[in-house]
Formats: sequence, C-alpha cells, structure tokens
Amino acid sequence: MLIAFFSDIHANRQAFEACLVDARRRGAQRIVLLGDYVGYGADPEWVVDKTMELVGQGALAVLGNHDSAIGNDRENLHEDARLVIGWTRGRLDVAQRDFLAALPYTIDEAPRLYVHADASAPKRWIYVASKREAADSLAATSATLTVCGHIHIPALYSMSAGGKLSHFTPASNVPIPLLPGRRWLAVAGAVGQPRDGDPAAAYLLLDPEKNEITYCRCAYDVEAAAKAIIAQGLPAWFGDRLLAGR
Repeated sequence: MLIAFFSDIHANRQAFEACLVDARRRGAQRIVLLGDYVGYGADPEWVVDKTMELVGQGALAVLGNHDSAIGNDRENLHEDARLVIGWTRGRLDVAQRDFLAALPYTIDEAPRLYVHADASAPKRWIYVASKREAADSLAATSATLTVCGHIHIPALYSMSAGGKLSHFTPASNVPIPLLPGRRWLAVAGAVGQPRDGDPAAAYLLLDPEKNEITYCRCAYDVEAAAKAIIAQGLPAWFGDRLLAGR
C-alpha cells in the first residue's frame, strides 16, 4: 500500500490539487499530511477544507508552525508571513480554526514517526537543515523512518547502527531503497512553496512493502497560483518565489 506524504501546502490550491491527482495516478492509497496548510498562498479556506475532508476519509495530519500561528500570536514568524496569517484568520471559520488547533505535533505509527519539523523538540519548529539537526531528530526517536517537512527542500538522511550519519540529495521520481540496519529521516520538500530552485510541487511516496521512498515532483499551474496571491492583495514576492522555486 503506497503512502503519499504532503508537507508545506501553504494555501496553494493549484499545487495541492495537482499533487493529489498525481499521487493517485501513481497508486497512492493512504495520505499523511505534515503541516503548514496555511500561510503564503491565496486559498487557505479550500486547503483547510480539503485537509479536513481527507482526514475524515482516514488521512493522518500533524500541526505546522503556520497552522499553530492561527491561534497563537506568539509564534515566531517574519513580518510578511505574520501579515498573511492575520489575513488568513479572517478567512477561516470557527470549525476550520478549531480543526487546526486540535492537530497533534507528532504521530507515531510504528515503525514510522511523522512530524512537521524536528522530532527532538517539535514545538520549537527547528529546521532540519544539516546533519547536526538530523542527528538530534533521529536520536529523539526509535522509529526506523521519520518523515518531516518545514525546510521546503527535499533531503534524506540515514544513520548506521554505529551512529554514522549520511546525507543524500535525492533525485526526483527515482525509488530509493531504505536499506535495513539503518534508521532514516526523510525531509519531504514542499507542495506549495518549493525552495530548491525547482518550482514543481514536491511530495513523497513510500512503499512500505518494498521499503522504498520516492521523491516526487509534480508540475502545476504556477502562474495561476502566483496571480491568485496578487489578486488577494498579498505580498507579491510570495508569488515571485513560486515562479522561481525559491
């Protein structure tokens, strides 16, 4: 049974719709959502409604820092991101806000752990951006595979039984065997705002039976998503980032 992982959707309806279609076309039967459903993009209501619908159908979902900021003014966001969160609060109804507030920081589905950011301190929203953070995250759990997002850049780390940590920059759309005897940390990249220079939406597919993971890229109407941001009066550079994959 293939599992699709979607992270950092960031209110990008066009990207999320395209990824859902692509994942189903590839045979995904389960969905795990890794947080940051809102922020930056033009369609927070649609994305949260779709997330609620998917959870109602059996998908798993964890909390992201932008989702937490909807009900928590103390979350540390930069000025433009905070502006968008303020705008988003006015767009979401009570049921949508309550849904986000009730999401867990982590989900343990042994032998896997799902979290938005770093597993060692999920509430601190630490970016897993290097071997040091990856080692801390892996040390905090006994899971064979930890899957996270937050950094918006796909990455894969593994730790040997002796504690040696390796880092990989994964190729897109190529199955990667998760070799036994090692523990793995997969950073999913972003559906709604990639930052690795490729504007195509990013998500993960896991085949638990084959023990393989695939870093998928999915083309979508980036220009439409960027224009929607401008049409809502949000900072234009969020749209520019989509076009550049930055």
